[in-house]
Amino acid sequence: MNPATALATVLVDELVRCGLTDVVLAPGSRSAPLALALHAESRVRLHVRVDERSASYLALGLAKRSERPVALICSSGTATANFHPAVIEASESGVPLLVLTADRPPELRGTGANQTIDQMKLYGTATRWFAEVGVPEDRPGQVAYWRSLACRAYQRAAGAGNPGPVHLNLAFREPLIPDGDTGWCEPLDLGAGGPWVRTRVAPPPIALHIPPTRRGVLVVGDGAANVRRYVAAAGMAGWPVLSEPNGGARYGDHAISAYHYLLGTPEFADAHRPDVVVTLGRPGLSRPLLSWLRRAGEHIVVSPDLDRWPDPTRSATQVAQAVEIPVASGDDSWLHAWRQADLAARAAMDEVLDLSGTSEPRLARDLVDALPNGALLFCGSSMPIRDLDQAMRPRRGIRLMANRGASGIDGLVSTAMGAALAHNGPSYALLGDLSFLHDQNGLILGPREPRPDLCIVVVNNDGGGIFSLLPQSAVRDPFERVFGTPHGVDLAYVAAATGTPYTLVGDVGELPKALRGEGPRVVEVRTDREENVLVHARLRDAAQDAVRAYLAG
Repeated sequence: MNPATALATVLVDELVRCGLTDVVLAPGSRSAPLALALHAESRVRLHVRVDERSASYLALGLAKRSERPVALICSSGTATANFHPAVIEASESGVPLLVLTADRPPELRGTGANQTIDQMKLYGTATRWFAEVGVPEDRPGQVAYWRSLACRAYQRAAGAGNPGPVHLNLAFREPLIPDGDTGWCEPLDLGAGGPWVRTRVAPPPIALHIPPTRRGVLVVGDGAANVRRYVAAAGMAGWPVLSEPNGGARYGDHAISAYHYLLGTPEFADAHRPDVVVTLGRPGLSRPLLSWLRRAGEHIVVSPDLDRWPDPTRSATQVAQAVEIPVASGDDSWLHAWRQADLAARAAMDEVLDLSGTSEPRLARDLVDALPNGALLFCGSSMPIRDLDQAMRPRRGIRLMANRGASGIDGLVSTAMGAALAHNGPSYALLGDLSFLHDQNGLILGPREPRPDLCIVVVNNDGGGIFSLLPQSAVRDPFERVFGTPHGVDLAYVAAATGTPYTLVGDVGELPKALRGEGPRVVEVRTDREENVLVHARLRDAAQDAVRAYLAG
């Protein structure tokens, strides 16, 4: 057996023993040993994509939803560089990826040889670990090296409180395909059994005990862990829960869905400073919330990894791997005030939205309401997730996700595809038109590839709608060209190019019917950017007026 085939066979077998179930492959010549070993491996689900960037975000979505390492494989050269944005997102959001890049052997590097670049530590600090595997050789001891290396890579990606991407660079000399000889200097096959190296799970951390208080608040952002346990504890303590949609805690009687407008009302924010704030995950959608956190007296950040705790406001006073929120005695006036203000703001907001026609925040609200229990909703990183944050009512029974690690708009179609493939139930995505166009290659599926049940709802305002809500909008002369960036693309033709079913929704009332179907499909909803600015202003004014009226009694 040639060494390249031996390494690929052993590496794939050991990763499967560790628990690998999904692999994403972008085609290439130098990665042929890995591709052929995977095609012959019945214990994994193989996904092939023609575009490396699309492949990498597909793997990101698979790993993000399954919360298990997913392997990502490509050939050498610029193919490897196309993985970089997804590797950065995986690092920032703590998603376990196993990046296996094929490479030319050392004697070809620095010579101008075809498809040969410097791949050593290509992704810099974005990986949890990097290893140059070395050119495989036909000599005893290689199998132990390869298997132990695979175990270490898998466990470093899975992480004990700090999951993320791991990069193995694999140099292969020709021949790259099996030569018909099955002999090797030592046994390659271990038969049935577990991984070469077994790792011990660490015991749960000792929780930080907080003094009992009714005047506490639980804030839940992106990437939060053990959410249900903390929401239950906050409920017993009488604390309001302020959760971003992708935080997974916007449900139940304690969920404050209009917190963006409550805390954007100075009179309310000043009168409702808590004794303690406990933060799970990384909040980053609401500027009023972040401003309010900066003034919190006691701000405890819960982070499983004490080397990488989130604190974007630099307001943390304590960081702990776990926190114990005790039941507090006393009246419930603190929670009651939050809930009544939330109800007042919510009623005013819903009245504005009901009269707003097919507006973007109304679409976000109504889409969540229309989804069946057990559904997954993947949200775009720009305006869609913010519209959900400001307009979504509390509800149970759905899972919301977004790429908020680095908050880029690239690769979102592919990420949604991957998340849908890992989800056991119907899946949906809410994306802006620029995000959709940025990753239209994500719609390309070969005839033998696993197909997700995914409905992609595209909000098309012909450009970058978020900039109309930012200070850049005041620079009127260059605004439309350099920020608004209208494109004039007919999305029906984009969908038709890949044979993806397409529906245009003219009125938001048609949305529930348009969502029906199976497999990948696209639903377009057209909106107007200038009208969107006015709707957001009316929402803010109505909500804050309602909060002030409540405070005035």
